Amino acid sequence: MPRTGRSALLAAALVTAVAAGPLAAPAFAAASEPARTSTAPATAGPDTEALAAAVAGLPDHDATAALLRVGGDGTWRGTAGVRDVRTGAPALENARFRAGSVTKVVTASIVLQLAAEGRIDLDGTVQRYLPGLLTEDFAPVTVRQLLNYTSGLRPGASLGDTVEEGYPHRFETLTPRQVVADAVAQGPAYAPGTRQTYGNIHYTVLGMLIEKVTGDSYAHQAELRIFRPLGMRHSSFPAGADPRIHGPHNRGYDWIDGKLVDVTDWNMSDRFAAGDLISTTADLERLLVGVFRGRVVPEPELKEMFTLPDVPGARYGAGLERFEVNGKVIWGKTGSRPGYATVIAATPDLSRTLVYSVNSTNAKGDGLAVAQRFAFPAFNR
Repeated sequence: MPRTGRSALLAAALVTAVAAGPLAAPAFAAASEPARTSTAPATAGPDTEALAAAVAGLPDHDATAALLRVGGDGTWRGTAGVRDVRTGAPALENARFRAGSVTKVVTASIVLQLAAEGRIDLDGTVQRYLPGLLTEDFAPVTVRQLLNYTSGLRPGASLGDTVEEGYPHRFETLTPRQVVADAVAQGPAYAPGTRQTYGNIHYTVLGMLIEKVTGDSYAHQAELRIFRPLGMRHSSFPAGADPRIHGPHNRGYDWIDGKLVDVTDWNMSDRFAAGDLISTTADLERLLVGVFRGRVVPEPELKEMFTLPDVPGARYGAGLERFEVNGKVIWGKTGSRPGYATVIAATPDLSRTLVYSVNSTNAKGDGLAVAQRFAFPAFNR
């Protein structure tokens, strides 16, 4: 069957699912072949066969599109799936997408730049830089403790902890200050510096700190300090409460109450400096390489990104997470927003790099499954 015919049949099946309920597995059998390129030698580099298998057959029940970029000792590029399940148009290689918590790498980089400039002391406290934000119930919380998730702050207000809960509220606005006020009202979870608890709240406060210290908006500081110097021309933050992804993009979907629902348009203002970034795989590759090569944050501040705090079970430095995959030490960051799952990761010497955006239909629910399918093959050899 011609490719256009296969795409049309698949799109029709997916549209039925959007309207009527759960999609039967056989409906995905005729997915079109992904576009991919490789320069990896046969005995080194990423496992290209596994990568090709990961994107083959898209869209399927778990993902509607995938964009992968593997670099280092051999490159591999893969684009598969559809841009829009209603039309069956092929996925765009240069698509913009919600990068979720990969935003934290940008935020950490700005804070560490300000530290290198002497405008922020990493051992300085939130109480010093943002007086009145925390109540007297809180012991001094340092900037470093925010960066490495050991601040003791509890999660703040949310419009829904799951996609199902948040979907009816997707066009409502919850400001960063409201999020933090709710967290503060709950009191501290533990003494600062004694435990590591990953969460958006630490980086929401860091975004407020950046704005206070610079007298500028967080988004503009990201543009001046990160995007322009690295040539990240297609990266941005939504203006205000704008729920749209501007520019070319692949639609995002999630299973809600047994139906495949378009979740692309969503006001993410409450995620702010913790998860509001819109980018492309090419731009995130520039960010990844720039950070690891010291082009973004100078030494000695750069070491903060690769240093785990001395607390039990620590996995996170400043903005980056330490992984071990197939015996390799990897540093990177995951991100997820409804309809979009993102990863940036690399070996410390950049001998292997990975950036992907997957239009996962359960992006907020099963990140490990997405990583096992799309990320692990990049580090198999």
